[in-house]
Amino acid sequence: MQQSTQTYNLSPDVIREFVITGHWNLPRVKAMLAEHPDLLNVAHEWAPGDRETAIQAAAHAGSSHVAQFLLSQGAPLEICTAASLGRKETVEQILRGDSNLIHARGAHGIPLMAHAAFSGDVALAQVLFERGAREGMSMALSNAVSKGHLELTQWLLEYGNPDLGWKNYDGKTALDNARERNHAELVTLLRARITT
Repeated sequence: MQQSTQTYNLSPDVIREFVITGHWNLPRVKAMLAEHPDLLNVAHEWAPGDRETAIQAAAHAGSSHVAQFLLSQGAPLEICTAASLGRKETVEQILRGDSNLIHARGAHGIPLMAHAAFSGDVALAQVLFERGAREGMSMALSNAVSKGHLELTQWLLEYGNPDLGWKNYDGKTALDNARERNHAELVTLLRARITT
């Protein structure tokens, strides 16, 4: 996606707030977009080379409800967003157009597989893996666990070789996430893998 370099006379603070809000807060996204329609595809630059739009924020946070709304308003559907939403056919179509996008990264350099894990779609993960998406397996595991996706968690443990000690932005491992969310099956599965 070509990210806009224009700010349409929007303040950097408003752009930043919209992108942050895009991670999870649908009511605020709707309110801000109603007030400033030009926010839709404007990116906030967190650091040199690290630009993020609201839909990219929703995609890497697994906020499908926000991503779906932004798409309905005309935000572009990139491969990482399609993967996060579990749109396997769209992902395959994009890859047919450009097979190098198997190595695509979303905002903050987050790999494609980590986005796909939010969908819980094992078939999608298998397609990506077979085509060469091998980065981000530890983050993918964390994301799958955070959504309670037992089958995908099992698949990632079997094929992805994730680091079970990897910690997310909150400093939590996949096992920590499973415990916090009271996912007993995931806790059992992860504990068994850690002790072997």
